[in-house]
Amino acid sequence: MENQKHSSDNVQPVALVTGANQGIGSEIAKTLAANGYIVYVGSRNLTNGEKAAARIGHNAKAVQLDITKQESIHAAIERITSEDGRLDLLVNNAGIGQAGEPGRTPEEAMAAGRAVNVSLDEVRTVWETNVFGVIAITQAALPLLRKSPSARIVNVSSGMGSLTWITEPGSWARDSFGLAYGASKTALNAVTVAFALELEKENIKVNAVSPSYTATALNNFQGTDSLEVGSREPIRVALETDGPTGTFTGHDGSLPW
Repeated sequence: MENQKHSSDNVQPVALVTGANQGIGSEIAKTLAANGYIVYVGSRNLTNGEKAAARIGHNAKAVQLDITKQESIHAAIERITSEDGRLDLLVNNAGIGQAGEPGRTPEEAMAAGRAVNVSLDEVRTVWETNVFGVIAITQAALPLLRKSPSARIVNVSSGMGSLTWITEPGSWARDSFGLAYGASKTALNAVTVAFALELEKENIKVNAVSPSYTATALNNFQGTDSLEVGSREPIRVALETDGPTGTFTGHDGSLPW
């Protein structure tokens, strides 16, 4: 017999946020919980995830999740399946900016990521999380998302992934674009479009969002915007149950692909 909490009488929406133990992911998870969502706080390190869930409090559940490990993905999805039976929202927030020596400044990471000299190992490592990991967790979550009447997938991207901006003369982003982080976000945007086109027929909405240059561990906390400001647009898109699909937005509105 189906568990009572899997019943359609339970209208409390369920969300999974990857990389939710700190930074923007934690802010997104906190706000979703405050809006009545059961939120699975995905974290590679379960202890860190449990601390984050405890800070959020009611409605938050820590789940060990490394999106580069298939067995970790499988275990997380199995747990959500057994405890709640569906997923209304997947926020693909987990991402890394570099894979070299820890503590490098954004400028050092940028120099190391240039196309002429970037280590292929670094490209592979960054893309494993920022691109392939997103594909893996999204595919794994689809059976649960298909059980929701208003399923959404939100991919946390970056303005750095916009080829339109990058190729514009005088653009702020031209000198920053590299094959590790920048190109991984361009690829993530393409992944977003591919899923959006495929899932539109099932009424599952897929959107990319840029949180702006936020002070997080991703950039050694050198970003110019606070977590509250940076998480505002991802949260807006995540909470929008009747919005469009296949969009790329930032806090100033639509962004060019």
